[in-house]
Amino acid sequence: MKITKVHPESLGAEIGIQPGNRLIRINGKRVQDELDYQFRITEESLILDFEIDGKIEQVEVEKEYDDDLGVEFEEMKIRSCANDCVFCFVDQNPPNMRDGMYFRDGDYRMSYLYGHYITMTNMGQNELNRIVEQRLSPLYISVHVTDPDLRQKLFLYKRDDNLLDKLTFLTENNIELHTQIVLMPGVNDGKYLEGTLKDLYQFFPLLGSCSIVPVGLTGHREGLMHLESVDKTYAENLIKKLPTLRNKFPGKNSAFVLLSDEWYILAGKEFPPTEEYGNFDLAENGVGQVRSFLNRFEEELAFFPETIPTRTHISIATGTLVHSIFKEKVLPKLNKIKNLSVDLIPIVNNFYGNSVTVSGLLTGTDIISQLSSLELGDAVWMSHRILNDEGTKTLDDLSIEDISTAIKTPLLISNDSFSELIGTLIRG
Repeated sequence: MKITKVHPESLGAEIGIQPGNRLIRINGKRVQDELDYQFRITEESLILDFEIDGKIEQVEVEKEYDDDLGVEFEEMKIRSCANDCVFCFVDQNPPNMRDGMYFRDGDYRMSYLYGHYITMTNMGQNELNRIVEQRLSPLYISVHVTDPDLRQKLFLYKRDDNLLDKLTFLTENNIELHTQIVLMPGVNDGKYLEGTLKDLYQFFPLLGSCSIVPVGLTGHREGLMHLESVDKTYAENLIKKLPTLRNKFPGKNSAFVLLSDEWYILAGKEFPPTEEYGNFDLAENGVGQVRSFLNRFEEELAFFPETIPTRTHISIATGTLVHSIFKEKVLPKLNKIKNLSVDLIPIVNNFYGNSVTVSGLLTGTDIISQLSSLELGDAVWMSHRILNDEGTKTLDDLSIEDISTAIKTPLLISNDSFSELIGTLIRG
């Protein structure tokens, strides 16, 4: 691993490490990435192999358990997925976007670090051994179906990837797993869905959950397999079937079979109670996110002021999926605050097609085109989910400043907190 920075007065500086040097091995074991480094650097007696000016040099170090070298490494290269899934959202991106929008993340390290779902199709025994050795737990696995023939058809993978054998190995070695099924009407539902849940449930409780999410289809599926979208009736029928599935596959501290928030919104049904979601560990993957948000909103309500000092008019813009929830649950409470007037504006996703309804897939271009001609008041509020992980850019590379300039109104970004928003308004 290439070292990019050595902190002053660190152990690395003391032994003479320089930026540009490469750390090759720790105690004879190759260091492939920062996870390897963090795992192996905890030893108190170290033999470090560095590549310096093309030559391997070895340094012996004695240190405390929690000391590290005090260095920074080049950014970890993410491994791509080996599949070409017929429902993959990456393939449904329009042309001429930035390269990162066409990258399929299949890296188990990202699954461990950030909760990304991966398929494991191209994961070999060396990777499985490393997961166990370094206790990379929990992991999040995209399953979709366990039937080998349908699995190959959907994944466009040329052979059986032995998924159940891999799940057996990981759970026998106490690796916690969470799984996901992207449900496609008439494809992997019905007998395939029940078969998949049965196959997965044999690994319960170390395989702690299976989340079912509706297939996402954009307006850019030219040349791809025809798939039916999920509608209100389909969502209603799945929710009706849920109690039967849970009787067959019961959970422990939370439900084993979970439905993502879209199902309840599409069906116009109330969200399940908090206890169904346990600790909301899957909220950022769209399972219980709305319930978690509403719980937080109810908690914050007790601290809302009766009035704010200055008469203020703001607009809240959301994706169309949560618009009705905001209209019913949020807007009336905000408009009870004296001197505060709030409008709610749904943003239609013209970029991907109006069947894509979540706020996290809105582009700056759609936001601008639909807001720029409106009277927006003193500010516009939107969820942080419209931005990348760094909180700097939308999907089409526009910044908060770009959008604010285009709509001639400041755009405020909040992390699902209306107390934070109101505090900003009070402080001016």
